[in-house]
Amino acid sequence: MQPATAAEWLDTLKAEIRRCRHCAARFAATATAHEPRPVVWFGATARILIVGQAPGMRVHEAGVPFRDPSGDRLREWMGVDEATFYDISRIAIVPMAFCFPGYDGRGADLPPPPDCARKWRQRVMEALPRPRLTLLIGGHAQRWHLGREAARAGVTRTVANWRACAPDVLPLPHPSWRNTAWLNRNPWFAEELIPELRRRVKEALAT
Repeated sequence: MQPATAAEWLDTLKAEIRRCRHCAARFAATATAHEPRPVVWFGATARILIVGQAPGMRVHEAGVPFRDPSGDRLREWMGVDEATFYDISRIAIVPMAFCFPGYDGRGADLPPPPDCARKWRQRVMEALPRPRLTLLIGGHAQRWHLGREAARAGVTRTVANWRACAPDVLPLPHPSWRNTAWLNRNPWFAEELIPELRRRVKEALAT
């Protein structure tokens, strides 16, 4: 029997993604030699869409997006607690790749495999309701959603030009601890963009 409602269609798509093993050989060849584990976290009524890059090792192990220090920082930026952040009826988290890509030989995170976005992203975007607010975290998300301008500009210029995307879309740097130096070099982010981000998140979540 075919799904009858938008929510049922979305549930069917989520089940497909969870079963995906398209990148199994790629992951087996990484330094971590891990199995695919798609982390799927979106529903039919989300008001905010968070577009990340790909799960890290901790998220891969937990099966929950942003269950790591990056998530702690992102929630602080947004001004929300864990209960709100993980309320799947209100916030959708759809990274550019659903699985942990693995580490390279030096222990660094590999980039999101582009095959994942080619295989799933358009279908997910078409199935999701139109969000009130979309947060684009990092260069991969910004290039896919904002196009060539973001690709040419790079993350710093794209985030600095956030007013061109507002109010429905806000580009953000990745909240990783590795970006602490970037945050220190760019105090305008905390002074200008964080207050706007918290205001827009509050508005988007309001009934």
